[in-house]
Amino acid sequence: MTEIAPSTTEAEAGVAATQPNLWAELEPEQFHLLRLAPLPTDRDTGMRPLRFVQLGRAERHSPTQSLLRLTIQLPGQRVRREQNVLDIWADHRSKEVRFGSDSHLQVEPQNRGLGRFLLGQGIAWAKQRWAHYRVEGGALGIKDALGDDARARRDHFLQAQGFELSYLDTLQLKAQYSAERVNALHSDWHKDKVQVVALQDAAAMLEQADRNLQEQEVKIRKLDERIAVLRREDGTLRFTITCLVAFAVFQAGLLIWIATR
Repeated sequence: MTEIAPSTTEAEAGVAATQPNLWAELEPEQFHLLRLAPLPTDRDTGMRPLRFVQLGRAERHSPTQSLLRLTIQLPGQRVRREQNVLDIWADHRSKEVRFGSDSHLQVEPQNRGLGRFLLGQGIAWAKQRWAHYRVEGGALGIKDALGDDARARRDHFLQAQGFELSYLDTLQLKAQYSAERVNALHSDWHKDKVQVVALQDAAAMLEQADRNLQEQEVKIRKLDERIAVLRREDGTLRFTITCLVAFAVFQAGLLIWIATR
């Protein structure tokens, strides 16, 4: 694909200075269905059942900058504005790519593979266009590593994508991530945890679910009919038993009367 060449004119520089503001309210334009595979219950994040979420993509380009915005939308659940959003910026003047913002990547639901998926998608987008660009590093937030398990998951997440980590203190609270070039990063993710569902596959899943519902309705109707028959038979048996008891009591009373005469 042809690289977007930077321009150095003053007018374009002025446009670039305001470009992030123009794209601040950029909304998703392309949508994909994601299937989150069911996973065993996690000690920290709880139950992880089968779930479907929506991936939104929006892309913008200018002579000096490019932006890819990825969002995860959860049906029936609202998240904070800074959550489930990953911005990838390419600066064509400095030939540098930046992943994420100062608030870092915050994904909900946690521990489902969505973080690696989003970062993998962003890396693939950048490698396809500007693999030779440098990667802008940054500091990692302390909130991402409040415990040993959380820090281990974060470090594995970044290192698996090709980033290098360095700690600035002995307590391993302050850390930085970096990478030499975009082509040194990896765009893979856990495909056994997150799958992109094509439109035809989604339609087939809905059709299969509808058939299963219809089959279940037929089974339920047959069971209801069987229960109704058993209830009628039960009522008949109860009536018969009541009559027999009444007749037996009558016979006993009659025998007692005859015996006492």
